[in-house]
Order: sequence, then C-alpha cells, then structure tokens
Amino acid sequence: MAKPLPYQLQSQIFARFQAAEAVPQGELDHVNAYTLVVAVALSAQATDAGVNKATKDLFAKVTTPQQMLDLGEEGLIEHIKSIGLYRNKAKNVIKLSRILVEEHGGEVPSSRAALEALPGVGRKTANVVLNMWWGHPAQAVDTHIFRIGNRTRIAPGKDVVAVERAIEDNVPAEYQLHAHHWLILHGRYTCVARKPKCPACLIRDLCPYEEKTE
Repeated sequence: MAKPLPYQLQSQIFARFQAAEAVPQGELDHVNAYTLVVAVALSAQATDAGVNKATKDLFAKVTTPQQMLDLGEEGLIEHIKSIGLYRNKAKNVIKLSRILVEEHGGEVPSSRAALEALPGVGRKTANVVLNMWWGHPAQAVDTHIFRIGNRTRIAPGKDVVAVERAIEDNVPAEYQLHAHHWLILHGRYTCVARKPKCPACLIRDLCPYEEKTE
C-alpha cells in the first residue's frame, strides 16, 4: 500500500480546497436531521440529484418520523419509486422511523452507535449525518473519496474504513470538518473515475498520480 502524502503537501492541498470553497455543502436536500437521515439512506446506489427529485414532494409533507409512519410504506413507495431498490429502502425508512419514535422520542441521535443501529443506516450514512448535522469531523467514505484517497495518496487504504482512518490520521486537523465534502465534490466533478479532468484540477501540481490527462 502506498504511503500517504506528507503533512506539508496535505496542508497545501487542503488550503487550496478551502480557498476555492471555504464551506463546501452537501448536495442532498433536507430540512432537518430526520430528513437528512432519510435522504442519505435513500442515496445508496443512487445519485443525489435523483434522490432530491424524489424527495421534493415527500419532504414538503413529511418531516418527522411520526409523519412518515402515518404516510406508511406504500405511501412512501409512491414518492421514491424512481430510486433504485426503492422497496427495500422504503421498508428500512419505515423501520428506522418506528425506532426513532419508540426509542428516541422522535429525535435523531447524535452518536454513531445509535445511528448505525437504525435499519438501512451504515457507517457511511452515520458519518454523513454526524458531519453535516452535528458538526463532527466524521469522514464518510464513498466510492469518490475511496478513489481519490488512493489516486492522490491523500488517504490511501485497501477498504473504506482504512481510507477513513487515513483521512483522520493524515489530513491536518483544521481541515477535518470539511475534508469529506471537499473530497467528494472533487471526485464528483473533477477527479472522475474514467478520465479525470486533470487540466482543470486545482491540485494537479501536487498530485502524484502518474496517468494524468492532458
């Protein structure tokens, strides 16, 4: 496994990300912690744009776990059937909503363990919620961040947990809060999978990736 970039280079890279966009924002629409949990759970193997389109009308009428239970599984399906795996996701959203009502007073918990105990909520989803809603420097590693972590050697690792730990261990502390969003947006729009847009990359000269595009 390749070694992560040295601290000085990490600092330069994230200083550029910060200069370009000081406070990067996630692209999933939500109105509170609960709708964020639902949106992230629905986004597995789906695009943020697709989820936002499906939840636009849903979140106009459903913003609490109890309202979701009142809507019911079939009612939810009508809103999200354009999303992949919608039936299984609908079952999980209803189950997690029931747990939030019965065990958490209808509130979204702020601990990773409690979040991960919810159906359809894995470590990545929990980290997104901890980061975006509770302001924790949690690193949610998706396919984009996994690719960039290894391609740029910002955070190399053989699996998503290893990349998550590498970010925590190697990215300077002052950049940890927004590291997740800087990296995911960079991977989504610039350092794309098949043909990275190296000429437009703001860290091109700092990146050790050998197969740069022209």
